[in-house]
Amino acid sequence: MTAPSRSERAGDFLTAWVDKLPSRVRRIVTRDMAGFAELGAFTFAVDLALLAALRAWTPLPLPVAVSIAYVVAFALNFVLNRTVNFRSHAPAGPQAARYAVVIAGDYLITVGASTGLAAAGLPFAVGRVAASAIVAVFTYSASRWWVFRDRLPATAPPATQPPASPPPVTAAISPAALARPAETSQAPAK
Repeated sequence: MTAPSRSERAGDFLTAWVDKLPSRVRRIVTRDMAGFAELGAFTFAVDLALLAALRAWTPLPLPVAVSIAYVVAFALNFVLNRTVNFRSHAPAGPQAARYAVVIAGDYLITVGASTGLAAAGLPFAVGRVAASAIVAVFTYSASRWWVFRDRLPATAPPATQPPASPPPVTAAISPAALARPAETSQAPAK
């Protein structure tokens, strides 16, 4: 067995507290769920910090600055969740494509829920927070069961051929042959 990688050790460090929860809570709050939330909070902070830096130090229009910060944060979130949280060793390309679909879904849910809840009379900030909660559940579920579903172990065993099946029996054995004791080829004792 190989030693855990640096990213796996980081994931263990981030989520070790889950093991201290009561067992009934651990059935609901899993380590990958906790890691997903922690990494999401971290990349959200990166998103806000980068947005603030772009607004303070560049002449970029707000939509461009928001878009750059958003893309960087989601790319970082993908890499961290892939390596630290879900510990995937599967090919990154198909996972990145699925993740892009999830992000598009996030965007549509965010716009739809925020707009719909505001139109229903909720203050925009409340609608936006509610939309964020919906997006968090959607993104975690999609990441766990779709984006990173094909995670492979860090040290996958080499592929082997299944054992060959025994050759078919072509001659019938008579019941009398089964009843006889087997002959042995032992030399007589001296």
